[in-house]
Amino acid sequence: MLSRSIPCLWITFCLHLCCFVDGGDAQNAKEVILLDSKAQQTELEWISYPPNGWEEISGLDENYTPIRTYQVCQVMEPNQNNWLRTNWIEKGDAQRIFVELKFTLRDCNSLPGVVGTCKETFNLYYQETDSEVGRSLRENQYVKIDTIAADESFTQGDLGERKMKLNTELRIIGPLSRRGFYLAFQDVGACIALVSVKVYYKKCWSIIENLATFPDTVTGSEFSSLVEVEGMCVSDAEEEADNSPKMHCSAEGEWLVPIGKCICRAGFHQKGDASCGRGFYKSSSQDLQCSRCPAHSFNDREGSWRCDCEDGYYRALSDPPSVACTRPPSAPQNLVYNINQTTVSLEWSPPADTGGRNDVTYRVICRRCSWEPEECVPCGPNVGFSPAQSGLVDTYVTIVDLLAHANYTFEVEAVNGVSDLSRTQRLFAAVSIATGQAAPSQVSEVIKEKVQQRSVQLSWQEPQQPNGVITEYEIKYYEKDQSQKDRIYSTVRSKSTSATVNNLKPSTAYVFQIRAFTEAGYGTYGPRVEITTKEENTDITLSSWLMLSLVQFFTCLIKLVSFSHFHHLKSCLHHKADQEGDEELYFQCTKTYIDPETYEDPNRAVHQFAKELDASCIKIERVIGAGEFGEVCSGRLKLPGKRDVSVAIKTLKVGYTEKQRRDFLCEASIMGQFDHPNVVHLEGVVTRGKPVMIVIEYMENGSLDAFLRKHDGQFTVIQLVGMLRGIAAGMRYLSDMGYVHRDLAARNILVNSNLVCKVSDFGLSRVIDDDPEAVYTTTGGKIPVRWTAPEAIQYRKFTSASDVWSYGIVMWEVMSYGERPYWDMSNQDVIKAIEEGYRLPAPMDCPPGLHQLMLDCWQKDRAERPKFDQIVGILDKMIRNPNTLKTPVGTCTRPISPLLDQSTPDFTAFRSVGEWLEAIKMERYRDNFTAAGYSSLESVARMSIEDVMRLGITLVGHQKKIMSSIQTTRAQMLHLHGTGVQV
Repeated sequence: MLSRSIPCLWITFCLHLCCFVDGGDAQNAKEVILLDSKAQQTELEWISYPPNGWEEISGLDENYTPIRTYQVCQVMEPNQNNWLRTNWIEKGDAQRIFVELKFTLRDCNSLPGVVGTCKETFNLYYQETDSEVGRSLRENQYVKIDTIAADESFTQGDLGERKMKLNTELRIIGPLSRRGFYLAFQDVGACIALVSVKVYYKKCWSIIENLATFPDTVTGSEFSSLVEVEGMCVSDAEEEADNSPKMHCSAEGEWLVPIGKCICRAGFHQKGDASCGRGFYKSSSQDLQCSRCPAHSFNDREGSWRCDCEDGYYRALSDPPSVACTRPPSAPQNLVYNINQTTVSLEWSPPADTGGRNDVTYRVICRRCSWEPEECVPCGPNVGFSPAQSGLVDTYVTIVDLLAHANYTFEVEAVNGVSDLSRTQRLFAAVSIATGQAAPSQVSEVIKEKVQQRSVQLSWQEPQQPNGVITEYEIKYYEKDQSQKDRIYSTVRSKSTSATVNNLKPSTAYVFQIRAFTEAGYGTYGPRVEITTKEENTDITLSSWLMLSLVQFFTCLIKLVSFSHFHHLKSCLHHKADQEGDEELYFQCTKTYIDPETYEDPNRAVHQFAKELDASCIKIERVIGAGEFGEVCSGRLKLPGKRDVSVAIKTLKVGYTEKQRRDFLCEASIMGQFDHPNVVHLEGVVTRGKPVMIVIEYMENGSLDAFLRKHDGQFTVIQLVGMLRGIAAGMRYLSDMGYVHRDLAARNILVNSNLVCKVSDFGLSRVIDDDPEAVYTTTGGKIPVRWTAPEAIQYRKFTSASDVWSYGIVMWEVMSYGERPYWDMSNQDVIKAIEEGYRLPAPMDCPPGLHQLMLDCWQKDRAERPKFDQIVGILDKMIRNPNTLKTPVGTCTRPISPLLDQSTPDFTAFRSVGEWLEAIKMERYRDNFTAAGYSSLESVARMSIEDVMRLGITLVGHQKKIMSSIQTTRAQMLHLHGTGVQV
């Protein structure tokens, strides 16, 4: 017994008296302690098995604080197996447990009389359970953690020095899945004192980061795991859009990898987490700082997201809080009117005060008043407003279809985005008007009195509202089976309420419409009446047919004489046809152009040839140009029952004279007679409102000259020939109609999105070009000199042949990509040069065949020029067989003038580059050529376009003119022999 007790007493003595050298025991703030034996000063009461193995004793730490320890030193006896088990430890949320052991261990060599059974290690175990299992201890239920060895052991000499080194070992358990666990220590024959056992786990303590709170979070089960934690925004903060706050808790209990953040709500700012003060606001969480209330607004509370408007000021629903409060505008100013029978035009000036807004529009209130004061009623849906009754952007409106001889009051109010929010009295400008004479209403009841094979007798009732004395009726009719495109209208007039329509076809369905005429003008056509003529008598003899044909022939002659009263003229053609074995003779009338100037009243010509459109069907979208008479706009046309189409709209500016109105609408009277895919199509006109408008099809690519300049060099020759073919086809149609254009030029050709070219701009009553040199003034008016034939300039003889001359210039414009004809020559120089036989040279890369056709168009004798029909045929041949472009194929029967008689004369006639430049009127560049070392024509002949540009010649027209001359000079030199020139 004595051999066992001596070591134990010696260890106990050390524990009480010796100072331990230890690295400290401060608690880490990231740790959650589950067990700390050093902190317990009462008995631990752990389970020891066998009972005489591990022994609990009291001791003092380095600070002389009492501590409870366990020791064992059964080294004198072999086969030791001493177990010590802690009490049950509840782990909470932890999955990864840290066990820190502090112990001392005696060196076996320092123990006298100890045999080989002495050990210097012990074993550490654990057992997981969901609850306490009592005081029994079964070795097979424990899982070994590790064998613990001392870094330093002590000897008897250490005891004398009164100090021993504590050993500290740290082990990790996990991942754990049960509610708790036990720790067990196995001694197999060592002399050891277990000074302290500390069991803990790590967690990330709650923090506030990026205005978000992150709660206490236990670390993950693995050493390298990161636990993602969702943050919760602090008070008066909200998550940033699509960027919620997150952080990650590391295995060491540190917060890492912040993602997203919270931001202050509207009305609060992050500086000091304070709310916006009085007089300030923050409308969005995206704003960093509070802003001062905008004009005419205030707030008297903290944390506001917007400011309230002052009395009399408002903010529209669509206005952001940062916009100043505004008020309704004042009344429009200077309201004036113009009355024309039952049509009233109103114009006014903008209000003096817009209320601080730029969304001012106008609305018109119409009331019809009795002769008694203050007895007015709304005008009703039958009254039309052009362009609209409300939402007006412009300061004018036209009101149509008013009752004749009636009193009306019109109120014009300026409104903006806050007008409907205001409770103040409306401000408006008003005017009272009495209408005059109106056009008659529709003829609604039409009766078929008698229907024959070739005639129909009709009668009708006078309109319910004649609005004056009806002087005549007009009966319009056409064949029902004709398509809209090929439909031919005919008219008959009658002084009474009946009429007989003759010269109809047997067994044919016709559609008739009737309208009345008074001093106020024509009323609208009544409803359509369909009538089918009787079948033809098959016993009519051939002589009857001949007689009928003669009647038709003379009818056509009569129409030819009185053409100014009819929509279409018909030139009679004699035909034969076989119908059921019998020969039938008949005459067919073809469409011919009618000059609107032949009408006594040009306004009637407009309504005869152009369709009147309702202004409400037209939506103007943007301004795309300006002309002499007003703006040119693009927009949409939506007719009832049809899909909307893109259109161009020419408008007549306010304040026009009657002559300007007639001149403006004259173009519509001309265009309305044409129907061809290469002639711009007229959709209709608006003459019964303001502004007066001409509506034509929209050509997306604009004028041909500007389009070509924009796309210089981007088309193939065949594509350019295709454009020229379309223009020639349109001119052939106009020529066949008997129409002479007089101003054919690339600027007057429009191009659509499919590169289809269409002839436009009919009439010379406008500004032809911004350059005053573009026209040559004569006593008869202005002429576009560069595009006009010599006989038209000198004698004002405009014919289809003079249009052919102009077409040749258009060809040159197309092949030169919109180059200015004759470059910078003056009009007088152009007239003189043409008279002397000068003709434009071929543009760069222009095929000889096309230039030959241009020269044919520029024959001085107009009889020698080709017809448009011939031009179309030549271009068709070139398109089908591009090889013909290389071979000149003219239409003239005699030789034409030389190609270059002034601009590129024979170079052998000149002794220097300077003389050559003077001959082509480019002598201004003499110094440029000399400085660059071009001293001979041979060196000039080798030049490229890049060489010309390097000389400092920047004008494109001059570049092309010089290169054209160089190319011709080069061709002349290639035909020379013995000169030694290498080109």
